[in-house]
Amino acid sequence: MADINQDLLARIDRLESIEEIRMLPAKYALSLDMRDIDAHVNLFAPDIRISRDKVGRQHMKAWADDTFRLQFTGTSHHIGGHIIEFKDPDHALGVVYSKNEHETGPEWVIMQMLYWDDYERVEGRWYFRRRLPCYWYAVDLNKPPIGDKKMRWPGREPYDGSWHDLWPTWKEFWAHSSADLPEVAAPAPLDKFLETMRRGAPNPKIRVR
Repeated sequence: MADINQDLLARIDRLESIEEIRMLPAKYALSLDMRDIDAHVNLFAPDIRISRDKVGRQHMKAWADDTFRLQFTGTSHHIGGHIIEFKDPDHALGVVYSKNEHETGPEWVIMQMLYWDDYERVEGRWYFRRRLPCYWYAVDLNKPPIGDKKMRWPGREPYDGSWHDLWPTWKEFWAHSSADLPEVAAPAPLDKFLETMRRGAPNPKIRVR
């Protein structure tokens, strides 16, 4: 009976953790768009690293205030699919889709991206430990991002985003023709979907936000 109760408690904890983690990107989007910087930085672990010599939410607040004030007049972040996988009861990783709009000077820039996230539970609450933004495109609303170098911010030279960089599957797909399809692989184990898609590659180096 003790083992059954322990298993049930672990399953309940996992469900509650998933729901709490799932709310983090939604809270991130709302706090960013409404410029509540305190609410925003409090979604990150207290000892969040901002640079080699700057650690903590106060440093992140200064960085966020400058970034949000200088780069954009207004923003809207629309959160899409969210995959969460656990490394242990207090550490998880995730991938979140995000479609964003930015008012920046005379242009209205739309963006498609995803975040590769690390999450950590600290003193009973889940936080972002790191966020890696992976961009597909950013362009003026009236200028479709056809062709190469789809990151086209006003006042900057176009460049390639990192939309496909985490996923060996992208290159694998284009490396063979439809006439040379390999056999269907076995389904990914539970909590190994992302690892399987990444073919076991080590976790990417992740920078804040």
